[in-house]
Amino acid sequence: MRPKRLLVTLLTIAAAHILWLQSAFCQQTYSSWRPDILGDGLEMRYVKHHDDYSGPVRSTIIRKLCENDRVSRGILYVHGFNDYFFNSEMADEFVDHGYDFYAVDLRKYGRSIIDGQHMFEARNLKEYFPDIDSALVTMKQSGLKEIVMMGHSTGGLIASYYLANKANPVNIDALILNSPFLDWNLGKIEWMVPAVSTVGYVFPDFPVPQSKSTAYGESLLKSHKGEWDYDTRWKLMQSPTVTAGWVRAINGAQDYLHSGEHKINIPILLMYSSKSLTVDDWAPQCQSADIVLDAGDIKKYGLLLGSNVTCVKVPGGLHDLLLSRETIRQPLYNEIFSWLSKHLRQT
Repeated sequence: MRPKRLLVTLLTIAAAHILWLQSAFCQQTYSSWRPDILGDGLEMRYVKHHDDYSGPVRSTIIRKLCENDRVSRGILYVHGFNDYFFNSEMADEFVDHGYDFYAVDLRKYGRSIIDGQHMFEARNLKEYFPDIDSALVTMKQSGLKEIVMMGHSTGGLIASYYLANKANPVNIDALILNSPFLDWNLGKIEWMVPAVSTVGYVFPDFPVPQSKSTAYGESLLKSHKGEWDYDTRWKLMQSPTVTAGWVRAINGAQDYLHSGEHKINIPILLMYSSKSLTVDDWAPQCQSADIVLDAGDIKKYGLLLGSNVTCVKVPGGLHDLLLSRETIRQPLYNEIFSWLSKHLRQT
């Protein structure tokens, strides 16, 4: 490419990036930072977005910063369905390894819930793009040069869909997927998904009941069989009823990624358990398997996301791999940071 043409191309990219930052920042109202409910140096701020079909909406940015103000790397974590950010150990791990840590509670989840809202409601996963944009703008404005995005389950689907749609406007450098929700795991009733999705186009609020099992919650909570404390008003013991509009939103994003036509052109770390189980009631095996999604489907569809995908099968991992028992979590964090050291620029 001739120097003049190269200069024009670079200036065009820079101008587009500046316009994106200005647009993303101007369309939201940011509150001031305040101490987060988790304490331990974590902070949070609300971001008010334009009203949607249900009324006012907001997202929440949570962060924990390294003590060294010369840090140039950061990570943005996106939680899953029936979830919110509560894993302060994760924040500590990244900060200890020299990354400013950020997480987002998406609209209608966790800290972002407004009285009267239908929790977790969505009609198109693009609704969450402004929530992610606002967090990334905050990170860029703090001076971070390299950004990693990490998503768990539905958050992994949303992060993948975001990057496949957005052409990487802020130069995200890597994507980490923790058991991403890339396909349904409904067994004999999965054939109904396209029909329910069609209903969702006409009647988006049509209720769709989910499993009443509490096995996954029992495998996590310290008060049952797990190691964790969290607010069960924000992460319910059993999956709540969703809507046909939500099913349509999930199915549409999955189909978009399944086509293989929308590649994510950055390194991807794809992590999943070595074993999946389908259960109604808790059993000891629930402590060493993914009882939410099919690990085989995660690998199958995860490999379609881009040309640089590293697969990591985690023996004994739970659905949320970073909530597995400590003897699994710590080696997995080592794996994550080793992978990042190979795929990010050396500074």
